[in-house]
Amino acid sequence: MKSGTELVTLGRSGIKTSVLGIGAGTIGGSEQRNMGTDAFTAMVHAALERGVRYIDTADNYHTHVFVQMALQGVPREQYFIQTKTRAQSAEVARADIDRFRRELRVDYLDSVLMHCMTTGDWPTKMRPVMDVLYEEKQKGRIKAVGVSCHGWDPLAAAAETDWCDVQLVRINPFGLKMDGKPEDVAAVVKKMHDAGRGIIGMKIYGETGLDSREQRFQSLKWVLKLGCVDCFTIGFSKIEQIDETLQLISEALV
Repeated sequence: MKSGTELVTLGRSGIKTSVLGIGAGTIGGSEQRNMGTDAFTAMVHAALERGVRYIDTADNYHTHVFVQMALQGVPREQYFIQTKTRAQSAEVARADIDRFRRELRVDYLDSVLMHCMTTGDWPTKMRPVMDVLYEEKQKGRIKAVGVSCHGWDPLAAAAETDWCDVQLVRINPFGLKMDGKPEDVAAVVKKMHDAGRGIIGMKIYGETGLDSREQRFQSLKWVLKLGCVDCFTIGFSKIEQIDETLQLISEALV
């Protein structure tokens, strides 16, 4: 890895995206929504111009329309889009995929996650939703499936669940908004990565960007040195934040 805009492959999924991604869910998406569509669009375009290809959103961030407007006119092959569903049943999951594609105005979704698993029994409890997402992948309307977890038990269960193509995991060296101690989470992530799963990091800057440039650098360097996080999403609200992060990644990779 040489830069934040380098294209990486997400494990066995074969999907390629940039190391750095733009998150549209800071504090539940409120920070991005408060930007307004014009400022958000300008930020996404600036990111694309710099080589950032990954846009991360979710149904409950209420930012699908922001992402859709920002990507109008951008060739589909030039971005990777990940969204998430909170569906608890097969019927809702199927309806969500149809709605997400309409709201984002895309024929296919690069990655769809079951959002915010909170218990260790999710591989059993969520099986009807998992089956629908797998069917949608077989139809080509989703390219990869996976989960995000909130808690140690669901994360540990995810490591043993081969259904997942990709894993969105909260990770930073400070233990902020994470599912366990940094060293424990890192060990689980390595296990997933070694099994062929694409690993996508989040909460690299905690929730609000940490307190200083030095802390942001420390976090990026720690995550990158793990060697098992393929890419990561960070919630930005200013173009300057993207530029700083790309510079910090370059410094961390030296």
